[in-house]
Amino acid sequence: MKKYTGEGLLLLVTLIWGATFVIIKVALKDVSPVLFVTIRFSFATLLLLPFMIKKLKNTGREVFYGGIVLGLMYFTGFATQTIGLNYTTATKSGFITGTFILFTPVFQYLFEKKKPGKGNIIGIVFVLLGLILLSSKGESIFGIFHEIGSGFNIGDFFTLLCAVSYAMYLVYLDIVSKKFDYMPLVFMQVSVTAVSGIIFTALLSSSGLEPARFSFTGNVLFAFLYTTLLATLVTTTLQTRFQKIVTPTKAGIIFSFEPIFAALLAYWAIHERISHFGFLGGILIFTGLLATELFDKLKFNNG
Repeated sequence: MKKYTGEGLLLLVTLIWGATFVIIKVALKDVSPVLFVTIRFSFATLLLLPFMIKKLKNTGREVFYGGIVLGLMYFTGFATQTIGLNYTTATKSGFITGTFILFTPVFQYLFEKKKPGKGNIIGIVFVLLGLILLSSKGESIFGIFHEIGSGFNIGDFFTLLCAVSYAMYLVYLDIVSKKFDYMPLVFMQVSVTAVSGIIFTALLSSSGLEPARFSFTGNVLFAFLYTTLLATLVTTTLQTRFQKIVTPTKAGIIFSFEPIFAALLAYWAIHERISHFGFLGGILIFTGLLATELFDKLKFNNG
């Protein structure tokens, strides 16, 4: 029963995440990407701080170390994803972010010495084909090869970096969440992300690479409220607390539904569409994500 509760709550986390692609995409018209991440996690840190002061006094160095590493992975994932959203569509961002499940077995092998199975290879083939189709602007089979990769932009690249970072985070979280109390880990992740955001916002702004911009609009206010309360405090707490009773591979399958939720909401809310081949690419990516884990499980169950 505890296992199913954990899986159900991780599915809730996935639903909440799925909505963030559209919400943040709209908000980025009025606020620069890294500044958005910084303000979002700074607010979350301030909200958590009153409840964490006593706990932090009794927290050992190992927890701080684990939390800092998690926080740096967390920040890298959110920063690259948000920067990517500034240049790509919410739909493509959702599907490319979902490819983290392919990188997860690699980091499981590096961190936990668990070798990837044949299902991972099958999944990679599906996902690579899906990414090729998703990055094509073509609608016709005659133009697909000429336009392969023509739709892959800098935003898609940053989003792919997000997928790699999140795969590392997912595996490392599975390791440390089984050792330590979840609340100090939650606070460390959120606060390290906020501090990292402040540093990078200052560096990017002073260098001229990403001048900080902010306009207080209804879309920005809603995005901050949604992402701070639901997509940061609620989701980070639930994931940190309950992922330890769900394997990383099973968690990856649950999280792979995120791009589907993102694409449906993007179509409904901001009328975002992709080409026919892009749609087929999304299906192939989703198929690959599931095949990555399910193939080896079915093989094992059949003897």
